[in-house]
Amino acid sequence: MRDYIPKYLNAFLLAFATFAVVFAIFIAKDPNTSHHLYFSTSSSSLWTSSFSSAFITEKRKRNGSNPSSLSWKRDKKVEEELATARVLIREAQLNLNSTTSSPLRDEDYVPHGDIYRNPYAFHRSYLLMEKMFKIYVYEEGDPPIFHYGLCKDIYSMEGLFLNFMENDVLKYRTRDPDKAHVYFLPFSVVMILHHLFDPVVRDKAVLERVIVDYVQIISKKYPYWNTSDGFDHFMLSCHDWGHRATWYVKKLFFNSIRVLCNANISEYFNPEKDAPFPEINLQTGEINNLTGGLDPISRTTLAFFAGQSHGKIRPVLLNHWKEKDKDILVYEDLPGELDYKEMMRTSRFCICPSGHEVASPRVPEAIYSGCVPVLISENYVLPFSDVLNWEKFSVSVSVKEIPELKRILMDIPEDRYKKLYEGVKQVQRHILVNDPPKRYDVFNMIIHSIWLRRLNVKLL
Repeated sequence: MRDYIPKYLNAFLLAFATFAVVFAIFIAKDPNTSHHLYFSTSSSSLWTSSFSSAFITEKRKRNGSNPSSLSWKRDKKVEEELATARVLIREAQLNLNSTTSSPLRDEDYVPHGDIYRNPYAFHRSYLLMEKMFKIYVYEEGDPPIFHYGLCKDIYSMEGLFLNFMENDVLKYRTRDPDKAHVYFLPFSVVMILHHLFDPVVRDKAVLERVIVDYVQIISKKYPYWNTSDGFDHFMLSCHDWGHRATWYVKKLFFNSIRVLCNANISEYFNPEKDAPFPEINLQTGEINNLTGGLDPISRTTLAFFAGQSHGKIRPVLLNHWKEKDKDILVYEDLPGELDYKEMMRTSRFCICPSGHEVASPRVPEAIYSGCVPVLISENYVLPFSDVLNWEKFSVSVSVKEIPELKRILMDIPEDRYKKLYEGVKQVQRHILVNDPPKRYDVFNMIIHSIWLRRLNVKLL
């Protein structure tokens, strides 16, 4: 019996190899190959990646998709609008005469300068978004878990966005789902945990129960989730567990647009489809007088930080610099005679290390204060970095360079510091919270990030 086993094994391997070759030839000749387009300003060429229909089917299976329901058809007008937008943005990207400013007219603001990766492409994209983009908000679910969020403290951005979308303050909402380009899942991770999470039992499965049930409800009632496998749906969260909330629905995790403050690549944040946005701590919910600060000449402190020791980076910073230098003012507990906001508004650089999570509210606080952010983080995808060139208004320092922090900042020439300061002042417009929202502000920038990912267009 043993003598026959090698013979049968060899025959099997030969047959398998032959099948693989034939299958490869078949795939190469398959006329139904689909192409996904990616645009980049770093090259004049158009990036394309081709996937066979068999490959896509297998990928959808792994992501929890139903291979027997692969209808990707949408309203013809909706798809034509998206195709037109892609072409117009592409033309702006290829216009080498408009790399420093947009030639388009705009009564409020014309993007210009090197804080943008491509000001003309961004401006063209933004104006097209305002003209075309439609968002359908699922009406299922009741407050306070759905359609509502807290509008103060460190999670304020999640609540404000939910409330603005619910009341159509941003003017992108459509009541006709057939005309929508994207679909919003209006649950609040903050409110789920606030009302349903027991801090003693610590049963994180409450997220699973709420979100899985919700997706099942909307997928049974409407055709949109199933026909796109969730690719044109998005969720938004500023909670530390925002990414965790998507684990329990494969399509939500792998396919949908996840708009997150905690944009951590090591936790599987995917900048190809997910969108980062800033974590802004509105302690009282008030948004008046957020910006301010001295001019560059009047700023007397080289660098400032005050904050508790948590995470992996802050202990290193505090160990090297806590109350040890008259120019690098680093505190774990701010002395009573000093005011936190005033210190930021009188410092040239504000140190922004990650804590438990990669995102830090100190980044927007620094920008509001006219203080150049010193970013110390790992695996963090910065907010709106597909549009904004952070190198032009911030300084990045690696963890291993923390002992050299003073030398690094002192070595920055005065003319470069002034350009960084000017960049900070210019970018305030895109990080600022307004109620009601204003054009180009933080809420419209969030919508623009979603718009780009729905288009599958890169402005890099």
